[in-house]
Amino acid sequence: MFITLFISIFACNLFSAFGSLEMLATIIKPGIFRHVICRNNVYPRSIVSRFPVSDEMVFWTVPYVEYCPPDYTAPHIGGQSWADAPMSSDAVQPKWNHNDGNVNRVSFHGDYKLEGGLPQNPIGRTGLRGRGLLGRWGPNHAADPIVTRWKRDQNGAIIQDQKSGKNILQMVAIQRSDNKLWAIPGGMVDPGEKVSVTLKREFTEEALNFTDKGNMVEQFFKEGVHVYSGYVDDFRNTDNAWMETTALNFHDEDGTQVGQLQLEAGDDATNVRWTDIDGNLKLHANHADIVKEVVLKRDAHW
Repeated sequence: MFITLFISIFACNLFSAFGSLEMLATIIKPGIFRHVICRNNVYPRSIVSRFPVSDEMVFWTVPYVEYCPPDYTAPHIGGQSWADAPMSSDAVQPKWNHNDGNVNRVSFHGDYKLEGGLPQNPIGRTGLRGRGLLGRWGPNHAADPIVTRWKRDQNGAIIQDQKSGKNILQMVAIQRSDNKLWAIPGGMVDPGEKVSVTLKREFTEEALNFTDKGNMVEQFFKEGVHVYSGYVDDFRNTDNAWMETTALNFHDEDGTQVGQLQLEAGDDATNVRWTDIDGNLKLHANHADIVKEVVLKRDAHW
């Protein structure tokens, strides 16, 4: 109990001292951060139940003799061009912790350990071995564009929250088709693809439904502010495969650029909208924590 309380206080002090997920991306390590979403549930799109992992047993440094998680990799992943081949294949000789050809196997959190020849989730136990729904062993890299504007009234004046007195920020959010949760309109970085290309491509596919908006969108996505690079507490994570992301904020200060575009859900999004950002915001994975960093950077209402 005392150890758990000490760790919680230590983590809070780190957040206060650095005040930034961007900083925490380089110092998150076992003993500080616990994932929650990828534990103690039935793995999505399957009937496989994760092995129970309590808060006290998340970190690999804590002995857990009884730990015997099932091994699961979704059958449809086999043979996909975006996925690793089975480890039993003679052709599979991954270069862990390195750029492996066009595949980025480097984690934002430093070198990950190997256990039984497989990458070990740097945050801790998830109750499931294998790759689950993820294509790559180890880190699976995504990119998330946080597109924002100020909320305005019908006369174009910025609206402030009555209690905080701060300007209200809005973001483009998409509703995911897999879990129906609202999220940042991001996606996986293709092998060899630059993150800057992924950010623009994913926003265009999911929030504009591939609609060509010409040079304006091209120019808008050249002015991004880095927000976060690191681990994502994603429901698909396993002991051997996990999500990491790079998030950038693209802000339409006067609302005359992307802020005026007609949004249209596409690709794997079922809905899209401009969403007010505040402390009650509920999003997929730990996207709300990442979005909060944008709020802090822009001194907006939360």
